[in-house]
Amino acid sequence: MTHTAQHPQRIQTDWRLRTRKLSLGERTLVMGVVNITTDSFSDGGLYLEPERAVEHALRLLDEGADLIDLGAESTRPGSHAGEVDSAAVSADEEQARLLPVLEAVLKARPETIASVDTYRAGTARAAVAAGAEIVNDVSGFTWDPAMAAACAELGCGLVLMHTRGKPDEWGAQPVLTGEAMLPLVRDGLAASLKAALDAGIPADGVVLDPGYGFGKRFEENYGLLASMNTVSTPSPKSPAPIPPSRIRSSWSEAISIAGSPAPAPPTTAQAQSSPWKSSAF
Repeated sequence: MTHTAQHPQRIQTDWRLRTRKLSLGERTLVMGVVNITTDSFSDGGLYLEPERAVEHALRLLDEGADLIDLGAESTRPGSHAGEVDSAAVSADEEQARLLPVLEAVLKARPETIASVDTYRAGTARAAVAAGAEIVNDVSGFTWDPAMAAACAELGCGLVLMHTRGKPDEWGAQPVLTGEAMLPLVRDGLAASLKAALDAGIPADGVVLDPGYGFGKRFEENYGLLASMNTVSTPSPKSPAPIPPSRIRSSWSEAISIAGSPAPAPPTTAQAQSSPWKSSAF
């Protein structure tokens, strides 16, 4: 790891993926998100049809996304995600939505770095077999006990997110102060990282995500964002993404915090026809 000359406060490192390495730290990288769902809170239903999802993914790449994250089950507040065998979206349905889009995107753009948003080991295996480089587990290995071993075997890059409970529990959770939230997230991420390392996953294959909005109320996220340098770095080799919900409304804030230039945001016309969701690394 080295510090960049242009941004000496940033650490430059390589994120080990399945077949390649992705350089982090030279500039901000943008991950475009495609929800192949009926009920995601911002764009549910817009990209459920495979053709529209593929078109949207390719458009995001054309507009400057460095990598694409595909998800086929909503984890919005109140959803029943998190139950491996009894969630509202079964593993079979998740894969039926996800795999045709993943395969079509990679056929059209073979160089694409594709991530899949899933907490299920079976879906992770199927997606990596279809060409995914990254598995993005919003549960941080806490919802499927088979996930850590599967990802170790697959050799893919990982995003491990901190989630406070499951989506159908969030509304009833007590409010936490910043003093309580920060160590909760830090300890949770450390536990996820330990599970990865214990399974044989190399530290430079893991990115840790503090999970903005995942079991955190709106105002509780500000403390996490302000403490990025301490909350999400139990390991110095584990970078952290900044995942705003809508890139059009939060682009300047995300890039300012990340501290490095990125591709221009979509125009107003593009945003109206193609609402962005993203993470900035």
